Amino acid sequence: MRNNRQHIYLMPGLGANSLIFEYLDFPKEKYSIHLLDWIMPIKNESIENYCSRFSKLIIHDDIILIGVSFGGVLVQEMSKIIAVKNLIIISSIKNNKELPNNFKIIRSLNIHKIFPMSTFNNFFKFLKYSKIDKIYKRINLADRYLTVRNENYLRWSIDCLLNWNQENTLNGITHIHGDSDHIFPIKHINNSIVIKKGTHEMIITRAKWFNENLVKIIEA
Repeated sequence: MRNNRQHIYLMPGLGANSLIFEYLDFPKEKYSIHLLDWIMPIKNESIENYCSRFSKLIIHDDIILIGVSFGGVLVQEMSKIIAVKNLIIISSIKNNKELPNNFKIIRSLNIHKIFPMSTFNNFFKFLKYSKIDKIYKRINLADRYLTVRNENYLRWSIDCLLNWNQENTLNGITHIHGDSDHIFPIKHINNSIVIKKGTHEMIITRAKWFNENLVKIIEA
């Protein structure tokens, strides 16, 4: 019997692994789920070349492609290369105009090029082992989901995000965003499905909402 299920590919955010999707539930009779994980960039690689290499991991046509945060940027670039039926981004941006002002300042001063990426790991370890009560739950989440910490990858990802040259929003894209997103504040985001009290981590913390609504959005 022919398998008529649609193929959904899920791309995590910067530094995150595909475990961020572990609480999502799709009807198995309708959808086949494919989890993507980051591959390491080549030194000085453009995001276009990276996506050309990455797109070889996708083996189906007319897919549903979903990306979170910087993964949302990546899936938009991949949609220019491969056949995509539905393109959905979550907690992300649709063009470089939606970057918040602090990101633009970092870009203009090139702070990200001189900031030591090893500091990320050292600071994370300090917070983890100091067990500061107010943030310990968040650190536990980071320990499980933010496992891609290669310094070259982090520097490359941040540089690609800051210097993304997409000025206009792609046609047919669906954007889901939280009104409490602290990375990409909602005030900079246009034309999105807004989740009240949704944070940047809502793919994990608001999985119930996605399980109740994401298939409806895909099939609308």
